[in-house]
Amino acid sequence: MSDTPGQKILEEGLGAMGITLDDQARRRLLLYCAELLRWSSKINLVAKAELREIWESHFFDSLSLLRILPPLSSAQQPLLDIGTGAGFPGLALKAARPELPVILVEPRQKRVSFLRHVIRTLGLNDIEVLCGRLEKGSAEVAGKTLAAPLITSRAFTNIGEFLLHTAAVNPVGGRVICMKGPRAEEEIAAWRLAQPDSPYRLQEIVELTLPFSGKVRNLVIFSKENCLEK
Repeated sequence: MSDTPGQKILEEGLGAMGITLDDQARRRLLLYCAELLRWSSKINLVAKAELREIWESHFFDSLSLLRILPPLSSAQQPLLDIGTGAGFPGLALKAARPELPVILVEPRQKRVSFLRHVIRTLGLNDIEVLCGRLEKGSAEVAGKTLAAPLITSRAFTNIGEFLLHTAAVNPVGGRVICMKGPRAEEEIAAWRLAQPDSPYRLQEIVELTLPFSGKVRNLVIFSKENCLEK
């Protein structure tokens, strides 16, 4: 692999997180980051920061989900990423694991244009970008009815609100992964208080730290146990 900007940062971060990716996956991530920086000079995609911070806050944060995604043989149903923004975590995960089907939902047209450009540039297949919003109680986005057994989001809203948005598209037996910081327990407590009859059950909390800053991240995993009441 040629010495491209960010390569040393990528290798260091992957090593610190214990993530193994092949050369093609690493090339895709480097190209994705290069396009992110190029487009960010024209439209607001991510906050301005040093390159090392961009890799940690967006790419490595997203790649933390690799440890809990289904094995390759089980990755037949799509991962739904709601409010993906510049593609985190869904597009970053797709760049790392191209066999994973992914649906990205993003309401802002300029960001949708960026996402579609990156998908074409990286030569990715089995990934769809929907320009629209997922409303509470609805399973439809941009005229398409969704059903996703695996749903995630990085910064869509708090846990309670997010579970209200996912319930109509997440079948019984499905999972929702909320990516949260050190205050995850507070949001979980608020959800339990506000939604005692929620169809979701807290399954697991996976705590980890980001590779450079040591910031705490929590992957809060819920399983859908009951149908929605009509």
